[in-house]
Amino acid sequence: RASIQFSATTYLMALKEEREVLSEIDVKDQYEDLLDFTTGEKSFCCPQTEKTGKRHFTCQQCGIRFTLKGSWNRHMRIHTGQKPYTCQQCGDSFALHRNLKVHMRIHTGEKPYSCLQCGKSFSNQGNLKVHMRIHTGEKPYICPQCGKRSINRHLRIHTGEKPYTCIQCGKSFAQLVNLKVHIRIHTGEKPYSCLQCDKSFSIHGSFKIHTRVHTGEKPYSCLQCGKSFSNQGNLKVHMRIHTGEKPYICPQCGKSFTQKVRFEAHIRIHTGEKPFTCQQCGKSFNQHRTLKDHMRIHTGEKPFTCQRCGRSFTQKGTFNRHMRVHTGEKPYTCQHCGKSFCQRGTIKNHMRIHTGEKPFTCQQCGKKFYQHRSLKEHMILHTGERPFSCQECGKSFYQHRTLKNHMKVHTGGKKTFTCQQCGRSFNRKGNLNVHMRIHTGEKPYTCPQCGKCFTQKVCFEAHIRIHTGEKPFTCQMCGESFNQHRTLKDHMRVHTGEKPFTCQQCGKSFTQRRTIKDHMRVHTGEKPFTCKNGMEHVSINIEP
Repeated sequence: RASIQFSATTYLMALKEEREVLSEIDVKDQYEDLLDFTTGEKSFCCPQTEKTGKRHFTCQQCGIRFTLKGSWNRHMRIHTGQKPYTCQQCGDSFALHRNLKVHMRIHTGEKPYSCLQCGKSFSNQGNLKVHMRIHTGEKPYICPQCGKRSINRHLRIHTGEKPYTCIQCGKSFAQLVNLKVHIRIHTGEKPYSCLQCDKSFSIHGSFKIHTRVHTGEKPYSCLQCGKSFSNQGNLKVHMRIHTGEKPYICPQCGKSFTQKVRFEAHIRIHTGEKPFTCQQCGKSFNQHRTLKDHMRIHTGEKPFTCQRCGRSFTQKGTFNRHMRVHTGEKPYTCQHCGKSFCQRGTIKNHMRIHTGEKPFTCQQCGKKFYQHRSLKEHMILHTGERPFSCQECGKSFYQHRTLKNHMKVHTGGKKTFTCQQCGRSFNRKGNLNVHMRIHTGEKPYTCPQCGKCFTQKVCFEAHIRIHTGEKPFTCQMCGESFNQHRTLKDHMRVHTGEKPFTCQQCGKSFTQRRTIKDHMRVHTGEKPFTCKNGMEHVSINIEP
């Protein structure tokens, strides 16, 4: 008996040492193990166990043998699913008491196991043991297929095994933790909340990355350009800029992408799918970020503010393009002529000057344009619509920029662009550039048929119509067509009876500017036309 007591004492010491090394052991089951040992029990009657020698208990379901009854009891809970230990705070249940004890540290925040090298603490010893491999570099599990130092979960990459299945949607996962995270999509659970902005997250990793928004931490840096990122995934995608890697290829058109989200959005162009719908107006979008930007129309939110001029924007891309106005940055350079641009869309339109591509065609007159905006403005000429009206005088215009320039007549807008040669001022730089051609004699627009040159593009285009016979401007009242819009405008006064040009000396009115110009010579006595045969100067008076 003394020998048995000594052995029991030795066994208890072993159990104490195991508790210190491997975490807590279920006290109740320990007692059963000790009872088996001290009494020397040699038989145990259970329908699912079979005695096979001294103190051996065999599981009839999986064949594993145990020498102690307590160990067999714990094992049987795997098959029965019994979880007798329940957390009083959150209701989670566990098969082993030690697992409940470790779980309680989530609520208490206790982390008794600390790394001696970096000071990081853990709630259980197993996690500390795995953490220590970061310092030691130990990778004890080697994959027999690819040599990667990992094992169980990694092997499922090769086998394709996904043993964890969602009972709600049927989706399967290789890891249990991924299934648990996935379940939150159905339950809507977001257990990780930011204490600074109250935003919640379903994944701890997303929460951790979000906190860096507040701290400004960017721990992942590119070794080539020095740019830093708040999460490793963004750095990985960024590196493809340097490597040129585009791993996502569209099976329909062959276009490649560096990011999966861009690839998926592109696929929806082919399928026509628009899964993101605005709950306020019903408009649908093929990208979530487009819906997010759209929602700001309803909310009026403009979260991106320029620190230099105070202007706010609804979209980050628009804000970034605006900042180039202040910085003068023009990152997009034409490989043909070296001209640089601040926007990608602008250089895309510019390239059509070199290629001659005019992809936008008017269905009414067949005229082609480099830009869709130009086609849209051109279409108004056919409809006769003038959607932009001056609130001061009621005058209407085809284009918004024309109205904007007109408003300067009322507001006394400053003409900031001045010609250094003659002192004439303009409210637009483009007008000054055209004006300078008077002094330089530059005529950049040359007719390919007759060789005549022009200083202005609009005059050149009107001249081309003389050769083609095109008359795109049609009177809606009588059907007469003209090759210039201003000619149609003058013609319309025949129908309306409008005579906007009035002589300040005699009060007589005229429908056309050139007519009043000729009329004024009656008062001034000017005779600008000289007969080549030596006759007197002649003035030609044209009256309506």
